[in-house]
Amino acid sequence: MVESRLIGPVRVVGAGLLGTSIGLGLRNRGIDVILADASPTNLSIAVDYGAGRVGAPGDAPQLIVVCVPPDVTAEIVARELEAFPNAIVTDVASVKLAPLAELRARGADVSRYIGSHPLAGRERGGPLAGRADLFVGRPWVVAAHDAISYQQATAIDDLILDLGAILVEMTPEEHDRGVALISHVPQVVSTIMARRLTDAPGSALNLAGQGLRDVTRVAASDPELWVQILGANAQPVRDILLAYREDLDRFIDALAEPTAPGARRKVAEELSGGNAGVARLPGKHGQDRRFASFIVMIDDRPGQIAQLLNEIGQLGVNMEDLRLEHSPGAQIGLAEISVLPEAVFRLTEELAARGWRIAG
Repeated sequence: MVESRLIGPVRVVGAGLLGTSIGLGLRNRGIDVILADASPTNLSIAVDYGAGRVGAPGDAPQLIVVCVPPDVTAEIVARELEAFPNAIVTDVASVKLAPLAELRARGADVSRYIGSHPLAGRERGGPLAGRADLFVGRPWVVAAHDAISYQQATAIDDLILDLGAILVEMTPEEHDRGVALISHVPQVVSTIMARRLTDAPGSALNLAGQGLRDVTRVAASDPELWVQILGANAQPVRDILLAYREDLDRFIDALAEPTAPGARRKVAEELSGGNAGVARLPGKHGQDRRFASFIVMIDDRPGQIAQLLNEIGQLGVNMEDLRLEHSPGAQIGLAEISVLPEAVFRLTEELAARGWRIAG
């Protein structure tokens, strides 16, 4: 068992995906985890799953982690601060300024509270989706404020490091503006694009490839949760959407008369601007280095992906990324492999020699 930085116990309020995952990760390090949830069923499942135990009289947690929906986060944090006057309290809500402001308005002891936000999740929610390694290698923001000292916040840093996450320090304002850009606005854009599909003819949907699936993937998220998130972070999201509308209007104007002088140049400039933005996204290990990709056609039967990855390893090439797509109407899959540019030629030659079909 790996030694923990925390002393414990740690009380986790909310036994959904994040709460259960936190409990599982801490239990792996031998920490006494106390679970609480408004749903007896969720609580029972998380306990049976090994994420912690039910609370008992006399519990004195070192740290409390509130993992509840954004619209009740401040209420639950205030309750926990009052119930456990010697504990440090954090929450994992995806907005940080609104809960802090509400706690101050309530007169809560924010000298023992600091908000945090792990940027990790899964397609499914609930305790059964919990994983001890959910946070490994993922950013986890600590949103510091003036009322809490660094020494008091140490337990939250220890929590993050114990769970294998990467600690990122930001102010609540910086955090909310940041997630508006990288998470909340993409959710809105994805949703609006996906709504275009509701009345689309089946003949068009049958042409859908990975590009459309990438753009609309997060549109399948829980509407109730996102109403809360967007409501709590409305102004930063609105500011970005207003700028986005201006960008969209420029594109629309350029396409109104595509043969007019300068129209194609305007479209090209907008597309090049997108290239520049994508180039700024950090890649593997946070590096900005771009990778080259190629596509391997694989039969849709068990063991093919494992065999392909094994042979890439045998050839001494480090795979940087992998994306899978099914070919509509055909019993084949398309595996897009990303590697360093200098490895592409040799790897495709070697794989073709071993009988793999390289698309294009």
